[in-house]
Amino acid sequence: MTNNNVFAEIALDGSMLLAVPVAILAGLVSFFSPCVLPLVPGYLGYVTGMSGVNLENQQRGRMFIGMSLFVLGFTIVFVLLGLMFSSAFIWLQGDGQWLTQVLGLVVILMGVVFMGGLSKLQRDHRITYRPQAGLLGAPMLGVIFGLGWAPCIGPTISAVLLLSSAGSPSPTRGGLLAFVYCLGLGLPFLLIALGFNRFMGTMAFFRRHQRLIMRLGGGLLILVGVLMVSGIWNLWVTELQTWFANEVRLPI
Repeated sequence: MTNNNVFAEIALDGSMLLAVPVAILAGLVSFFSPCVLPLVPGYLGYVTGMSGVNLENQQRGRMFIGMSLFVLGFTIVFVLLGLMFSSAFIWLQGDGQWLTQVLGLVVILMGVVFMGGLSKLQRDHRITYRPQAGLLGAPMLGVIFGLGWAPCIGPTISAVLLLSSAGSPSPTRGGLLAFVYCLGLGLPFLLIALGFNRFMGTMAFFRRHQRLIMRLGGGLLILVGVLMVSGIWNLWVTELQTWFANEVRLPI
């Protein structure tokens, strides 16, 4: 098997086929949560160096570049976390069964936290340092965003990292799944940068339904955790792996 097929094998792995949709949804739910959505205009203003009326009249190109650099910053952080987290779990790999169940319990815990439970884990832990406003400081702002703990971001990225370590953990698997999470979280930032005025008109809708979003997101994590603890997750993984082994042949 050539090195070019490493990513193909991982992409067609049963555990990844189940985890990728969860990671994308987790990223989207994180974006529309109370910890992120209300702050989007502030992030846009910071990465462009503009605010208020000036931000509304800002060129889309500048806003898109600034937000792209911001997204790049937290993507680097989360992908590195995925690489390191999966590497740390390799020595616990074993047969993967008991580890998946333990990780499932933690995923359930993260779902409860996301829904507002466990007040001790609801506290924000943010870095107070603020980089220079504008395009030059945008990547560092994204890094700071990724390094901080917020009740709407921490539980979801933690659950995604736990999923990457279930079954057969590998650094590549952890990094890819973290990147998928960043797609779900980052794409709305980029789309809003291209249509800021339109977004401002729809923000009120999402704010009115933030509690529902939190419940749906937490419920998703709890459901995944229950599947992992009950063994259904591993059963689905095995069935998908068997199906792809019979239907999909990778070039050697």
